[in-house]
Amino acid sequence: MPSSRSALPTGQASPISTDSRRGAGAGPFVTIEELDDERLATFRLNERGLANRRSKRDDAGAGLFLAEGDLVVQRALDAGCRPFRALVDGSRIPGVADRFVRSGGEVFVGGDQVRRLVAGLGVLHSVIALFHRPPRPTASELAQRSARLVVIEGVDNPANIGSIIRNAAALGWDGVLLDHTSADPLSRRALRVAMGTAFSVPHARTGNLVDELRAMTDRDVFALTPDPLAADIGRLDPAGRRAIVIGSERAGLSDEVLAIARPVRIPMAAGVDSLNAAAAAAIACFALA
Repeated sequence: MPSSRSALPTGQASPISTDSRRGAGAGPFVTIEELDDERLATFRLNERGLANRRSKRDDAGAGLFLAEGDLVVQRALDAGCRPFRALVDGSRIPGVADRFVRSGGEVFVGGDQVRRLVAGLGVLHSVIALFHRPPRPTASELAQRSARLVVIEGVDNPANIGSIIRNAAALGWDGVLLDHTSADPLSRRALRVAMGTAFSVPHARTGNLVDELRAMTDRDVFALTPDPLAADIGRLDPAGRRAIVIGSERAGLSDEVLAIARPVRIPMAAGVDSLNAAAAAAIACFALA
């Protein structure tokens, strides 16, 4: 990775040290003032531009992901994710910017207009950062090393994925296994909702969830369903290794999954048949923890 200074085209922005902004720092950072600066192009990429469908399914790690806010960026660095570029608020450069540079990334400094154009959000964060996607375990590797595993089928809303991962982290579950139709845990919105906990809870993806569940002969596998004939999750007292399977709010779990796992339900008031997927996951993770 070239340094910020060596990457500067002649006649464009000049590097500035953090000394001029907030006291001694690791500098140099690079000021960007033009909205059409080509170095901002990568920040404007959508999810498909950062990592296409094929790279998202690559366990070896391929493509980029975008992290927003100093907490999420800090947690990405703590997890060993390799930094690429960051854009920070020139009026309040966050402390994590120094570490970003020391870890091999470039840091650009921009004003509100530049950052609003890049972020596309009403609320501006002090830092948005691009990282290289890290390698991840295979589905079977994750299952082998996870005593308590959250399994997700057909949940395509990234906010729900982020919330489920945050719940799993908070309640002490070991990993999250997703089918290929579920949203990406490293998508921009999922990371923002998860508050960076996706870096502390390992995840894996699979193109054949049914086969992976069939292979889990070492544990109890529970499937959340509104079926009134299913077992009351609050009356279970599981011991040993376990997995809980969460499905789409619209379609629920597939018949193939329900045929493999033990159906369990969350008791609800009359006239209400289901919960948001993330809320259901939180209750299930607590009840089966």
